Amino acid sequence: MIKKAFATPLDIINTKGGNVMHAIKTSSYGYAGFGEAYFSQIKYGSIKGWKRHNKMTLNLVVPIGKIKFVLFDDREVSNPRFQEFILSIENYQRLTIPPKIWLAFQGLSENVSMLMNIADIPHNAVESEVLNINEINYDWCDLK
Repeated sequence: MIKKAFATPLDIINTKGGNVMHAIKTSSYGYAGFGEAYFSQIKYGSIKGWKRHNKMTLNLVVPIGKIKFVLFDDREVSNPRFQEFILSIENYQRLTIPPKIWLAFQGLSENVSMLMNIADIPHNAVESEVLNINEINYDWCDLK
């Protein structure tokens, strides 16, 4: 596993009028503070990435659809260098990603999928880096 990157199972409370889906609490393992929360959509087969935050800790939850997340750690201390996570309602978890880890993700649901990021600091384009999807060698062909 990539150091300090992990998935945490989350609770879904079934109610008559619709489910309540937990995301994060200040007492949650991996909570590093609050800067902002935002939603991002991704279409089936589409890939977004690669992006690396140098200061931000991400806490990703997928309340709609199914998304494959691929983390790449190019720091010398890391082994393995790639780690995959698939999040969905069926596998309802929060993915915590520390700073300095590359992230890309792919929509696996036939309908649009949505993620929520609960970040520990507000977004600042200066603290992140972006690479073209082909600049890190990873095989995206398998739509699981």
